[in-house]
This record gives sequence, C-alpha cells and structure tokens, in this order.
Amino acid sequence: MSGLDGKVVAITGASSGIGAATAAELAERGAAVVLGARRTDRLEELVTRIRAAGGRAEMVAVDVTRRADLEDLVAAAVHGFGRLDVLVSNAGVARIAPMQALDLDDWDAMIDVNLRGVLHGIAAALPVFRDQGRGHFVTTISTSGLKIVPTQAVYAGTKNAVRTLLEALRQESTDGVLRTTSISPGFVRTELVDYIDDSEQRGQAQQAMAALGIGPDAVARAIAFAIEQPDDVEIGDITLRPTRQG
Repeated sequence: MSGLDGKVVAITGASSGIGAATAAELAERGAAVVLGARRTDRLEELVTRIRAAGGRAEMVAVDVTRRADLEDLVAAAVHGFGRLDVLVSNAGVARIAPMQALDLDDWDAMIDVNLRGVLHGIAAALPVFRDQGRGHFVTTISTSGLKIVPTQAVYAGTKNAVRTLLEALRQESTDGVLRTTSISPGFVRTELVDYIDDSEQRGQAQQAMAALGIGPDAVARAIAFAIEQPDDVEIGDITLRPTRQG
C-alpha cells in the first residue's frame, strides 16, 4: 500500500510535461486523478492511458485564468470521487525578455496564468478543504525565483509572488487542516520554453534544457513524496535541479 492509495488529486497544466508526468505517477501509486488543461485532446489520451493501466482518471477543460474553470475542476473531483485531497497547481507560462522590451502582453500572460491562476485554484479548493477538515496545496514554482537573472524579471516575479502567498497561507493555517508545498524545479525537459517569441532566446533556452534538463518524472516523484507524508507532516519546500545546473 502506498501513502497515495485512495487519495483524490486534481492537477492543472496536466496535458504535458510535469503535469502529465505527475498524473501518471500518482495514478500508478493508487491515487484518483482529475486532470485539467486547455488541450483536451492530450488530456483524453492521458486519461485513456491511465485507465488502460488500471488507474482512475477524469478530465476537465481548464483555463486557469478563468475562475469558473477551477471551480469546475474541484467540483469534478468532489462529485466524481467524493472529495478532493490535493490540488496540484502546475499550469504556467514563461516569457523571457529584458524589461526594456516592454512586452506588456507577455507580462499580463505570466501574471494571469502563473499568479492569478494559482489564486483561482486556492479560491476554488480552500472552502472544500475547510469543510473536509483536510487538504493540501502543491504548487509548481521555479528556481528562477531563487536565482534572479536578466530577462526573467517578470517570470521570476510571478513565481516569487506565489512563494510569498503560499507561505502566508501556511502561517494562517496552523490548525492542522491545510498543508502547502512549493516545488521549485530547475531545468526540466518540458515545452515551457517552446513559446518564447524571440527565436534566438527560444533556441538558447531549448538548447540549455536539452543539454541540462532532467525528466519531468523526477519532479513527479518529488510531488508524490510530499503528498504521501502523514497528515501531520508538511513538506513545505522542495528544490530540485540537474546536478550540472549552476
């Protein structure tokens, strides 16, 4: 028996990368997973694979910038499996450019997905967790918020804003009902940098990720470790990166 057996976990950004790997890992260990993302064709394929392997999985079309979509995700877990034990807020976007480029649309996108999307998840799940008397927020952040570098100011800013709000939520929730875990990965082989507009910067980021990146399954195992702890144990922060990353 795994510490994950029977848990109900909702995951945003579940159509690829860390989200998809986490869904597969948790389902294999016995959790029921409710997957949310915009690319529903990929979600359907993932749900089919999980079910074919004997796991339990449902899916919901989710754009984390929409409050109602997060409410639907949480409701799907509660209605389908009777409760929600964990919300993994994994959806995120990265846009890399110097501040002087004034890419306001990219700034807005990162704020809307990386920060507001997490808040929407908290707002949807927190009342359920309180009513149940138990719940766990696991959120993917980034080492970009730990080591500040040029061209990542706004991206790192959104990630550190999430880090701050999760710590405040933790301090507000020391009655034993809530657990919060911040996961800060370094270079991970995902599609995150594939949408950088500047072709030169995109190429450099892709090369670095290909050369240094660890697999998303490594992050999935870290998330599983945090979730499977007893209810009175909170893994507050996990930082994992390639051993060769500076």
